[in-house]
Amino acid sequence: MATATHLLTPEEARADVPLEAVVVRFAGDSGDGMQLTGGQFTLSTALAGNDLATFPDFPAEIRAPQGTTFGVSAFQINFGSEAIETAGDSPDVLIAMNPAALKVNVDQLRPGGLIIADVGEFGARNLAKAGYERNPLEDDSLARWQVVTLNISQLTLDAVKPFGLGNKEALRCKNMWTLGLALWMFDRERAPIQDWLKTKFAKAPELVEANIAALNAGHAYGETAEIGGQIPQHQLAPAPAEPGLYRTVTGAEAISIGLVAGAQLAGLPIFFGGYPITPASAILHHLSRLKEYDVTTFQAEDEIAAIGSAIGASYAGSLGVTSSSGPGIALKGEAMGLAIMTELPLVIINSQRGGPSTGLPTKTEQSDLYQAVYGRNGDAPMPVIAARSPADAFDCAIEAVRIATQYMTPVMLLTDGYIANAAEPWRVPDMSEYQPFPVSFLEEGPDQTEGFNPYARDERLARPWVRPGTPGLTHRIGGIEKNTGTGHIDYAPANHQAMTDIRASKVAGVSVPDQEVTLGEERGQLVVLGWGSTFGPIHQAVRRARSRGLDVSHIHLRHIWPLPRNLAVLLSSFQHILVPEMNNGQLKTLIRDQFLVDARPLTKVSGQPFMIAEIEAAIERTLSK
Repeated sequence: MATATHLLTPEEARADVPLEAVVVRFAGDSGDGMQLTGGQFTLSTALAGNDLATFPDFPAEIRAPQGTTFGVSAFQINFGSEAIETAGDSPDVLIAMNPAALKVNVDQLRPGGLIIADVGEFGARNLAKAGYERNPLEDDSLARWQVVTLNISQLTLDAVKPFGLGNKEALRCKNMWTLGLALWMFDRERAPIQDWLKTKFAKAPELVEANIAALNAGHAYGETAEIGGQIPQHQLAPAPAEPGLYRTVTGAEAISIGLVAGAQLAGLPIFFGGYPITPASAILHHLSRLKEYDVTTFQAEDEIAAIGSAIGASYAGSLGVTSSSGPGIALKGEAMGLAIMTELPLVIINSQRGGPSTGLPTKTEQSDLYQAVYGRNGDAPMPVIAARSPADAFDCAIEAVRIATQYMTPVMLLTDGYIANAAEPWRVPDMSEYQPFPVSFLEEGPDQTEGFNPYARDERLARPWVRPGTPGLTHRIGGIEKNTGTGHIDYAPANHQAMTDIRASKVAGVSVPDQEVTLGEERGQLVVLGWGSTFGPIHQAVRRARSRGLDVSHIHLRHIWPLPRNLAVLLSSFQHILVPEMNNGQLKTLIRDQFLVDARPLTKVSGQPFMIAEIEAAIERTLSK
């Protein structure tokens, strides 16, 4: 992708162009509090009524060597007065707290963008750690961008001096000074941040006062230092929104709330068995704070124990839930087969990350689709759902609970590191608009002449759900093949064939909605087919292409397995099918296998989300052929 750049004139740098959206990236050392800074700026932006999307990007190490490129932590937010569906291709503003943060992020800044650098951290030692031979703030290597240098470190020390903090503790306040400046730049209120600081440091009043002083000092610097020519103040109007109650939500939060809502609609308590793993751990953290909604959480000693406890809870009459990422899902594989064989409801959440093995623990990827659809020994079919955004994860969690309980089957819900950690506004739904799907346990046994058949089937091919200890309904479950009706152990070839066919037919018969075209027409030259977190960049790329008159549509899948029944007809109505995904073409292969269509891949496995421009360019290449 080629870009043209030129050196900015002073007039261009000072030009105040009305903005509909702006992308800001905070970047610094992993100990500089960039995730906290970005999170609080997100809060202020949401309260201002702007639409937004965020992208936290941080290292896997708990604390990488200070000042090195390995330890750079960044938080990007795209916000504005229009619909925002991605965290933005390229930042308009980069706030770099040290040389390493500048080096890692500057090439992604748009030409003409603004760099605000903490010159106090650009000493010889930090420059060497970042791999700079010369100070980039003093040569012409940054000529493509506007550069403003501020000694944020010293300004912070000056601001918090009256509170008697040590030098190390005082410098920890510089993220608040930076946040104060950012709040001034975009005309944000400080009061919500001040209230949050009072709550966070309630047991340390001196830290409350110091951080508020740093916040106010950064804001005052913007007001009084006459830097308006270098750092213009922008005001973005609120984004249009339907009336209602809104909050910001991450994917992990939305899944947790959705699981609770789904369990309430089913009339079940939740048991969550989990083991900490990035980026899935946040679901355990959020659910542990929802005990008043009949939620029990259990941190197990390992992944196998976590899913085993969840299966046991389902057997006992609760909604069993477990969560992990790719490596942990691999460890849970045999137990997933046990849940399929015993035909118990279970929700399995896979927050995907870069792989294989330990891979990229804090980076995003979509490389577990094969694992979700096929990754168990034997023929072990399982419904698979994929969330497309943080807010969408709420409804996906409810759908996973519905399928699991109505069809007596484990269900896998796919998210990824981007969805799990990113935040966006969410309109809190009216739960009266959701149709309940109450569970009916079998409470009474048949008469003595017939006997109880635990693998008898209803119209959905689901077997009855019986709480252990129910009089007259004693039965055997386990991982060895069962007789088609009695549930007794049965090795007969014809029985195994019949049970394998029944399990496959049950999953294939799961009722999923017909697939809709997300944007565009139902037939044409090109359809861009996506799943998961590629929704935002695909949708924006297709929208831009259509605005230029290109014949392209967007279809986005929620139900990965079974696929919507009308999908074959939809796809066959287009001359070309392009499938962007953050793996080496897994959905493409699935679509080719199921529908015998010439789906073409657009793949990316860098640990970073797709850019809109990357998909837009692929659309143009495909149509030009």
